[in-house]
Amino acid sequence: MFAAWGVDPFLTLPIDAIALFVLGYAVQRGVINRIIRAPLLFTFLLTFGLNLIAVNVLLLIFKSDFRSVTTAYSGAGLELGGLVIPYIRLAALAIALVMAALLAILLSRTRVGLAIQAVGSDRDAAQLVGIDLRHAYAVTFGLGAAVAGVAGGMIAMIQAITPTAGEPYTLQAFVVVILGGLGRVSATVVGGLVFGLVEAFGQSIPGSGSVFANAIAFGVMVLILVTRPQGLMGRLR
Repeated sequence: MFAAWGVDPFLTLPIDAIALFVLGYAVQRGVINRIIRAPLLFTFLLTFGLNLIAVNVLLLIFKSDFRSVTTAYSGAGLELGGLVIPYIRLAALAIALVMAALLAILLSRTRVGLAIQAVGSDRDAAQLVGIDLRHAYAVTFGLGAAVAGVAGGMIAMIQAITPTAGEPYTLQAFVVVILGGLGRVSATVVGGLVFGLVEAFGQSIPGSGSVFANAIAFGVMVLILVTRPQGLMGRLR
């Protein structure tokens, strides 16, 4: 929309969220729900296959060329001493925190959110009290897709992307959730902060690069898994 009609990319983020929610809901409801009670490996293989299909379709449409969203304010930033923080990154941080807060409220104070948590805790008991499991799973997947859509829109404003650019972020998101712990949005926020700090520390070491920084972050994840399997803020079940 930015390239075609010049719409500010931040204004398209709600459209990204809605479109990805609908797509995620449809995929979960129409495809993944069919094997929801199958062994976990089956679900993993199915979603892995769907990811391969999606990436290759996007490659056919958009090719593998790097694309970016460059606006009039892309180079502007906030000066703090000798440090310049791009406004886009500050806006991305603010949006991420607002989304995390809204998601936490949705999960803890709405009927849909409480139903999602009930299904996550014990789906058989949730079904016995009348919760529609298929709808709950689909809404959960849709919410995840919506958040990913907004994140992807913000990443495109920060760096060049291709249809295959999401794989490293998927892996990093996995690490963040493991670090923070499952079941709480605040835990994911803490996990993200820890991951970012560890990665920044790794990149600050002379002669190191992003690969070395990622290695340190994954090492910290393994250490936490060994010493605290439930994550920094998680609870054992």
